[in-house]
Amino acid sequence: MAKKQKHKSVSLPWQGKGWTPEYKGLLPFEWVVLAYILFTAAIVLFTSTKMANPEAMIWGRIRVGSMIIALWIVYRLLPCKLTLFIRVGAQMALLAWWYPDTFELNRLFPNLDHVFATWEQQLFGFQPALVFAHTCSSPIISELMDCGYVAYFPMIVTIILFYFFRRYDEFQRTAFVILASFFTYYVIFDLVPVVGPTFYYKAIGLHNAAQGVFPNVHDYFNLHQECLPSPGYTHGFFYDLVEDAKAAGERPTAAFPSSHVGIATICMLLAWRTKNKMLLFILLPFYVFLCMATVYIQAHYAIDVIAGLITGVAFYFIFKWLYPQR
Repeated sequence: MAKKQKHKSVSLPWQGKGWTPEYKGLLPFEWVVLAYILFTAAIVLFTSTKMANPEAMIWGRIRVGSMIIALWIVYRLLPCKLTLFIRVGAQMALLAWWYPDTFELNRLFPNLDHVFATWEQQLFGFQPALVFAHTCSSPIISELMDCGYVAYFPMIVTIILFYFFRRYDEFQRTAFVILASFFTYYVIFDLVPVVGPTFYYKAIGLHNAAQGVFPNVHDYFNLHQECLPSPGYTHGFFYDLVEDAKAAGERPTAAFPSSHVGIATICMLLAWRTKNKMLLFILLPFYVFLCMATVYIQAHYAIDVIAGLITGVAFYFIFKWLYPQR
C-alpha cells in the first residue's frame, strides 16, 4: 500500500525565500488604523458644527479606508513580501498626515498648557525647556541635540527594514507594535490638548515663563499657530533640518506625552530584542540625543519626556502581548 505523501508548501519565485502563508483578511495593524478612523470620524460627526471643514476630514478618512482595501486586493492578487511591505509602508507614510489632524480635533477642548507648565515648575522649580538651551548653547551641543531630533524617523525606518530583511517572521508584529503605539498616542493627543513650550511660551511671553507665571490661554491656538524658533546654534546643518520640519508640518498639538520619546523607546526595545549589538549600539546615541533634544528645542516639557518613557515601555509590552498569533 503506497504511503501518502505529505503536502509541502512551495514558495513561488516572486515570494522569496522563507515565505509563509499570510493573513487572508486585513492585517492587525490595518484594523488598528480602521479603529482610529471610526473613533475620530465619530468625534468629527458629533462636533461638526464647531469645526472649520468637517467634510474634508470625513472624506480624508474615507480615502484612507479605501486605500487599505485597495492594497488588500492587490495583495490577494499578488501575495508576496513586496506587496506586504507596501501595505506596511503606506500606513507608516500616512503617520505624517495623521499628525496635524490631531490639532483639528484637540482644539475643540480647552488648552491645558498652563496646567502642565505649572506642574513642571512645581516639580523642578524652573522650566527645563528654558534653562537647558540657555546653559548649553555651544554649537556642538546644539547640533548633537538637533541631530538626535532629526534621527526620529530614520530610527523607525531602520527598525522596520531590519525586521523585514533579517527577522521577517517577526515583521508583522513589529509593524503592529509601532503602529498601534502611534495611534494610541494620537488618541491621547486628540483628547489632551497640550501644545508644548515652543507654542505656549510664544503665546504668554518668555518673561512670564521665566518668572513662573502661566496664564490660561483658552482657545488662543485656534487662531494663532506661531512658535518660537529653536534655540541653539542657528547656522548648523541639523538646526536647519529641524526648522524646515517645523515649518513644513508643525502644529500646536501632541506635546503630552512625547511620542518622539515613546516611539524611540519602543524602537530601542525592538532593537534589543534582535540581540544584534551593532544595531543597538548604532541607535543608542541617537536615542539619547533625541530624548534630550525634545526639551532642548522646546518641543516638550520635561514631564512629557518622562511620560513618553513610561508609556513607550508600557505600549511595547502591551501591544506585543496583544498581537494575535496566527
